[in-house]
Amino acid sequence: MAFLCRSAALLLKPSGAAPAVLSTARLYSSGGQYEYILVEKRGEKNNVGFIQLNRPKALNALCDGLMKEVGQALDAFEVDGDVGAIVITGSDRAFAAGADIKEMQNRTFQECYGGNFLAHWNRVSTVKKPVIAAVNGFALGGGCELAMMCDIIYAGEKAQFGQPEILLGTIPGAGGTQRLTRAVGKSLAMEMVLTGDKINAQEAKQSAFELTLAEGNRLEKRLFHATFATDDRKEGMTAFVEKRKASFQDK
Repeated sequence: MAFLCRSAALLLKPSGAAPAVLSTARLYSSGGQYEYILVEKRGEKNNVGFIQLNRPKALNALCDGLMKEVGQALDAFEVDGDVGAIVITGSDRAFAAGADIKEMQNRTFQECYGGNFLAHWNRVSTVKKPVIAAVNGFALGGGCELAMMCDIIYAGEKAQFGQPEILLGTIPGAGGTQRLTRAVGKSLAMEMVLTGDKINAQEAKQSAFELTLAEGNRLEKRLFHATFATDDRKEGMTAFVEKRKASFQDK
């Protein structure tokens, strides 16, 4: 994954104002096919697949339905011989502010482990065509992980990256502990994961080595699932949903 601190706004402008590579657009799907994303083919030759996360009221929180739709759009673009690259983006305010905590709040360990919760999110990282994340605003938790699954990140000046899962009593579960070390280095990655602090685009640019990425992702996923057996994970997510400070008891 390459991290480029350039204006992501270039990839977010309406088709009429975008640079040449994204200058024209046409609808790629019939109306109503997608509920949570907007999908088009853009470019003078309609050769750029464009996926925009579209849950503005939830700051593009990544619910299960949204990620399944992203996978479907990626599948369509991958078999389309006219598409040479794919862009995933959000809005000026948020690329994606994280996973949908309300959707996760009442899940149990048995549900997460037995159903291999979040496993299908990795589809983004297995696409054979180049995938570019155009990031403005918040890219937190699952949003940060989604961006890191892409091959290249274009980050605007207002982009903020973070893995704040520790503040909810859990850990990253979609590659955060693995890809973050490779993106910003071990020291900064540990600081971000253990404190939940955010960094901006400049800091991300400047900046689990014993396991392969695939092995590390599998281990991370199971440790993430295990947090759903703890009271603190339930308290952390409940407090987030209820907009209050969590009262952790270390159990």
